[in-house]
Amino acid sequence: MKEYLRTAFSPRQYMLSKDFEIYYYDDTHISKMKDHTHTYHEFYFFMGGEVSIEIGGTEHALRPGDMILIPPGVKHHINLLNSELPYQRIVFWISQDYCRQLMQISSDYGYLMQHVSITKQYIYHYDVIEFNAVKSKVFQILEEIHFDRFGKAAKISLCINDLLLHVNRTIYEKNHPATPKEELSLYENLIAFIEGHLEEDLSLERLANEFFVNKYHIAHVFKENLGMSVHQYITKKRLSQCRDAILSNSDIMEASLQCGFSDYSSFYRAFKKEYGLSPKEYREMNAKGV
Repeated sequence: MKEYLRTAFSPRQYMLSKDFEIYYYDDTHISKMKDHTHTYHEFYFFMGGEVSIEIGGTEHALRPGDMILIPPGVKHHINLLNSELPYQRIVFWISQDYCRQLMQISSDYGYLMQHVSITKQYIYHYDVIEFNAVKSKVFQILEEIHFDRFGKAAKISLCINDLLLHVNRTIYEKNHPATPKEELSLYENLIAFIEGHLEEDLSLERLANEFFVNKYHIAHVFKENLGMSVHQYITKKRLSQCRDAILSNSDIMEASLQCGFSDYSSFYRAFKKEYGLSPKEYREMNAKGV
């Protein structure tokens, strides 16, 4: 983990900034915390250790990947259960005023806060992949805070908003799983997009940006509907298109590039694996009517 981004623990429970603060802690022997409340929203991302959290008098055991959202005025404290294990967490404080400003831009920024206020569900769990995505966004913010680069303040603000919207989106999608019809619609749209853009970059990141959907969700939907990965499907479609071009006497190397293969050697290997012959052998065999 990026040790230079770590903050020395402080028992301070008030904000110095008027908008937001974010810290990465990794320590063991810390003083026992007493019940306390905040005037701001606290996002707490648990990364490692053996701890529990008491919220409103109820104790909850924590596991790595848990995100806790503590609204203003809610009593809580952490219990360190094993001081021999490193206690790793990220703490993100955001003021009520800043949240209101964001919600004037879009109510989506406030979904999770409103959900917690109504349901009193304070703890949400991310799997390893989801949690890594959250940590990546956090460490990008800490990197910006740590270094004095051009546009620092603007970049930090953008990253904070992105993190906040990201956690709202992920929890909303957990609470509102897509219906089979929506899943099918996404799959059909992906197929249509891929087939219309075979010559372009079709990485999962590109598809995720095009459809505003998590790339891991795209991979899951694709595997569920077709039984193969997105990459496997794209490769098969490109090979099929190349095969047709080869049979129409197009230049083999030029055809491979036009169909989206970045280099001839990778195309050659994929073609031979798919059809059992080299591109040239395949053309010659079909020319003879074999």
